[in-house]
Amino acid sequence: MQQPNNSSDVFIKRVFAVGAVAAALIGVWHWQPGTPSEPVAVRTVAARGDLAADEKSTIELFEKSRDSVVFITTAALVRDAWTRDVFSVPKGSGSGFIWDEAGHVVTNFHVIAGANEATIKLADGRDYKAALVGASQVHDIAVLKIGVDFKRPPPVPVGTSRDLKVGQKVFAIGNPFGLDWSLTSGIVSALDRSLGGQEGPTVEHLIQTDAAINPGNSGGPLLDSAGRLIGINTAIYSPSGASAGIGFAVPVDTVMRVVPELIKQGKYIRPALGIEIDQQMNEQLAAVTGTVGVAILRVQPESAAEKAGLQGVSITANGMMPGDIIVAINGKDIDSLSKLFARLDDQKIGDVVKLRVVNNGKAREVEVTLQPGN
Repeated sequence: MQQPNNSSDVFIKRVFAVGAVAAALIGVWHWQPGTPSEPVAVRTVAARGDLAADEKSTIELFEKSRDSVVFITTAALVRDAWTRDVFSVPKGSGSGFIWDEAGHVVTNFHVIAGANEATIKLADGRDYKAALVGASQVHDIAVLKIGVDFKRPPPVPVGTSRDLKVGQKVFAIGNPFGLDWSLTSGIVSALDRSLGGQEGPTVEHLIQTDAAINPGNSGGPLLDSAGRLIGINTAIYSPSGASAGIGFAVPVDTVMRVVPELIKQGKYIRPALGIEIDQQMNEQLAAVTGTVGVAILRVQPESAAEKAGLQGVSITANGMMPGDIIVAINGKDIDSLSKLFARLDDQKIGDVVKLRVVNNGKAREVEVTLQPGN
């Protein structure tokens, strides 16, 4: 007699056995209501306390100065070679600041160089087309103007740069990399620096600072701890093009001489001696004479230099003979053409300066009344 097949019964029993084990496990690990659990630690926010005095003063400086700083974008006109149509393309950007109640804006010359139009954006978001009033490449300064009918931004308070000290705190406001209205701080790290550009003249009397100055900061104000303008951020020294802790600013004493002239007559007329000089000739004469200074190539007829008795190079039967070599102005040494121009720029037209000149190894003092330059 065949035994009954009970495999299905075995399978069912095994399923119930597995289920019982699972139920037992769930019963062990499953949290039941009312079961005590670990308490959750609640963290409270610690009180900040008052800001430090220097933090408060920095915040106040930025809030007071921000509205006086502007963002400048420039464009150039380009003619299509095929259609001959003229259209505008973006060229660059930089910073600037409000100079006076008439809507004049000061920036760097290199910010607007090569551009056909410029747009100025105020801190409140308003945009204005700007007109070029005047520029001086040798000082890297330009003046623009916008028509602000209402809610005129306040001009930046003007300070002085002749009394700056190395180690003094400074603050730069601008638009680095197009990031609107950024503040960086540092100190004056050196004074009376010179910086020569590959495509422009050497700019003298610069303030050196370690405040971060990046592309887009150019033309913005450098302020002292009182919020006064002490310079125009103009350049960085960096192989990578980003701030490496060495930035430069045109001192405000230079700005105060140049900007009023640009507003008044559209250009800056430099004080001059009435002489002609040449860089290559100056180097050759320095090598021949062994005297470090600026050699006078030619004295202009009826000039201040001629009236003072200065002498230029002369041609004799024996060849070219050096004339006077300027080695100092008002007791300050002159070792290059750029230094000569910088020392003259410290004066005004009509001022009398005392030159120390060397001719044929002999030194003498000469007084010259400065005349308008070309």
